[in-house]
Amino acid sequence: MSAGGAFSARGVSLSPEDALRLNVLLENGPLAIRIDEPAMTVRALTAEGEAGVRLSPTAGAERYLRAVREFLSLKVLGAPGGYPVYIRRWTRMGQERDERSLERLLLLGEPEAVVAVVHAPGLTDELARRAWWALPTPENARRMLLSPSVVRGTMGRVLADYLLEWLPFEQEHRAMVEIVQLVLQPGLIDAQARLGLWRKARQRNSYYVGFLRAIPDALPEPPPAHPALAEARAALAPLAEAGNPVAAMLLRLLDAPGQAFLATVEAALRRPADQEVVILLFEAVEAWFAPLRGGARATERDPEAARARAADWLAGRAEGAPAGLAEAAAAAPALGPQLEALLFLGQVGEAMLDPIFGRTDAVGSVMRKRLEPVTVPLRAALRTLAP
Repeated sequence: MSAGGAFSARGVSLSPEDALRLNVLLENGPLAIRIDEPAMTVRALTAEGEAGVRLSPTAGAERYLRAVREFLSLKVLGAPGGYPVYIRRWTRMGQERDERSLERLLLLGEPEAVVAVVHAPGLTDELARRAWWALPTPENARRMLLSPSVVRGTMGRVLADYLLEWLPFEQEHRAMVEIVQLVLQPGLIDAQARLGLWRKARQRNSYYVGFLRAIPDALPEPPPAHPALAEARAALAPLAEAGNPVAAMLLRLLDAPGQAFLATVEAALRRPADQEVVILLFEAVEAWFAPLRGGARATERDPEAARARAADWLAGRAEGAPAGLAEAAAAAPALGPQLEALLFLGQVGEAMLDPIFGRTDAVGSVMRKRLEPVTVPLRAALRTLAP
């Protein structure tokens, strides 16, 4: 403070009118503050609505706004150092889950402080509402929908609706996948919106990967069950009910939801845009077949080795076969090709991409060409399990 009582930071003094109005704004208990730089206005979210202070700069806009932020930091945190200094101290003190600490960060007028709140483990639905008012960006919406408390609260649908409107303008394919996956969480969008999003995937097949990661067993517009399902049930249902994972997985694949999963993987493989989308797709396949491996990760890197191993397992020529394979194969000998395809798919995962993506950063058609050693046998297995 200067001798006259006006706030001064780095040689810039706030006008007496601004200092007074900002003091009044803070004393009225704002819930969040943002600075509208083009309009040179400090805006506050309050319990009654919004309030604002139109600034009267005594220096250049950038320097004056820095002084305003230091004023807010002094009033809110007790030190003019602002968000960067405070956040280091706050993190060291283990206060990441302290709601009061998060509330204070939203009063600094600092975008980085809002982002820290959005990423905090202690984020609540109410804090999400305030943070969204302070900095409504697609990145913040996506991050907040990772919080179960936000998804269950009033902000979940607000953020999901926003992301649905934003999605046609998104350019990053990984973000497309993430948005689809997030908005498909239970209770966020209705059946009509879900179906509309599904049909748009015909033009942007990255959306399919989001569906596979979010609702792999409840995909829209499923095809009919495989014609062999009735025969398979007669042979394998007793084994599946007794806990045989191979029998259970084959019945799951031949039923309508499983056929939808396989068809959607096939659709997502047609024109994947970049390596990140392919990795996310293979992670979805790996997760779906995890019961066949007892929940373990798929570690095979060579698709040809995986294909040979599947044949050897089915013939009883190799060790390490999934539990229950011999019983399932004996109960349904006519389903040998389907079982072999299942055994191959159970070895597919992100690790199978490492030998290719470790040597190239290609995208688009070049990437798809280099992926053929993996995608050709994968498609062959998918077709074997289709009608």
